[in-house]
Amino acid sequence: MTAYILQTPDPGYVPREIHGLIASIADLNTAIQWYNGINGDTGATGTALGTGQANTTTIVTSQGTLGSYAALLCVDYTNTDTGTGAYSDWYLPSKDELNNLYLNKTVIGGFSTGGYWSSSEDTDSLAWAQDFNNGTWPATGKNTTLHVRAVRAF
Repeated sequence: MTAYILQTPDPGYVPREIHGLIASIADLNTAIQWYNGINGDTGATGTALGTGQANTTTIVTSQGTLGSYAALLCVDYTNTDTGTGAYSDWYLPSKDELNNLYLNKTVIGGFSTGGYWSSSEDTDSLAWAQDFNNGTWPATGKNTTLHVRAVRAF
């Protein structure tokens, strides 16, 4: 489901070309931690549009490929729900990318009113989440279980 179309002055915007974000049609999980049980500064601090994929790679490099946590869940996701072929380049959205999902949640559909993880880290033990009931941005303990919706760029 197309979630957001890049516009001036978004990073990656190219005049007369259509680029943006696609969101998975459903949550990948409704109760998963941001981390793999290891607190620490991963370096995934990008918050802007276009930084979610790099954040996700940084998180998985730091946290490893064993276990189950938000970023790895997105990396391991391969959709088969669009009818246009399978994609395996999904990632956990950055803070600003997640906010665009929140702003378009009615059009995209299927969101809970609970909290969703972003890939943007705040401190060694906190990451940014967004409450899809009221749009607030609490820095949340990485051990908290929240929803995850994957995105991919096009």
